[in-house]
Amino acid sequence: MIAWWVVIGLLGLVALFVAVAFFAFGTQWIQAFAASAKVSMFSLVGMYFRQVKAPMIVHAKIMAAQAGLDITSRNGILTQRLEAHYLAGGNVMNVIQAIIAAQRAGIDLDFDRAAAIDLAGRDVQDAVRTSVHPKVIDCPDPRRSGKATLSAIAKDGVELRVRTRVTVRTNLEQLIGGATEETIIARVGESIISSIGSSESHQTVLENPDMISRTVLRRGLDAQTAFQIVSIDIADIDVGDNIGARLRADQAEADVRVARALAESRRAEAIATEQENRASVSSNRAALVLAEAEVPRAMALAFRKGNLGLINNGKHGE
Repeated sequence: MIAWWVVIGLLGLVALFVAVAFFAFGTQWIQAFAASAKVSMFSLVGMYFRQVKAPMIVHAKIMAAQAGLDITSRNGILTQRLEAHYLAGGNVMNVIQAIIAAQRAGIDLDFDRAAAIDLAGRDVQDAVRTSVHPKVIDCPDPRRSGKATLSAIAKDGVELRVRTRVTVRTNLEQLIGGATEETIIARVGESIISSIGSSESHQTVLENPDMISRTVLRRGLDAQTAFQIVSIDIADIDVGDNIGARLRADQAEADVRVARALAESRRAEAIATEQENRASVSSNRAALVLAEAEVPRAMALAFRKGNLGLINNGKHGE
């Protein structure tokens, strides 16, 4: 008799549990069952204890089922995998919507990759949208650099101011770890400046601006980035200053200043040499005066010694 009462008690507890669970989660379970989303009552109860938003998980599972996604296989969109992504801090609805959009566009995107992109901090839905509809990036971007044009100088010294528009689509395979828009803008700007700098004349660039864009596009600037470059278009190109002429004028003026300095240096050296020569002449004159002063003294000394007369007598005797 006691065993029967125990069995009846257990059945009563089970019935009570089922009644409470159905009262709390019955609406969500019926929605999932009606949509063939395959969300069990035990999963709904477990979500409550794990503090997972059950309505959102059920809604995501219904969306996946109605879109024809795989919700049964091990690598499919299982309820446990949706819960795990939610508990990891991911955006479950964003991931499901991105996978559905990718499937409609014929893009290969499974749940694992979409979840990894979402957890990496990237907007996976925007990435899929950009893969379907490429977006345009301004180069340079005035919002980032504060400059509206790129400045490049051809070999003839004429400055060209260029504004470029780069059309890109997301590369989902390299979205995790790939470089962002800033890298694309920097690479394109560097290549355009280099291409214009290698042109013989600015007129060549003005006549064939598409030549620059084709040259830049062939360089594979989207390597190791999260984007694939579709096209590079020269939106605007203007002629700036003649930097070469200005530099040559500045160089000529500098050369004139150097020549003037050298001439002034030579003039100063000449003046110094002249002064030295004058000092030498004055020194020689002083020496001459001293020598002339010695002549009378020598004559007087010779006269006192009688040498002067002997020389005269000797000359007379001859």
